[in-house]
Amino acid sequence: MEEKILQALAELSNQFDSLRKDVNSKLSNLENKVDALQIQTKENTEILKSLVHSAEVNKAEHDRMDNDIAHIKGELESIREILVKVGIVTSSNWNEIDKLNAIK
Repeated sequence: MEEKILQALAELSNQFDSLRKDVNSKLSNLENKVDALQIQTKENTEILKSLVHSAEVNKAEHDRMDNDIAHIKGELESIREILVKVGIVTSSNWNEIDKLNAIK
């Protein structure tokens, strides 16, 4: 009877050893996966920071271009007004030329 108990204890001990090895192996695999995820997370974070910086640079460039376009629109409107005035003066000059030609 005592021998059966010792044999059962030895068997249980072997099973526990086997389970411990399984658990340790799985834990080691899990640690490796966590390490890989940490590395990937750091890489992704750096990529994201780079993309955010690029977006900020693009936004600044876009804002500068909007400002330049607004100035160009203002200058174009000013040129249009001047051309209208030139047209009016030219028309007036042609009228004066016609009057002078009529006097001859």
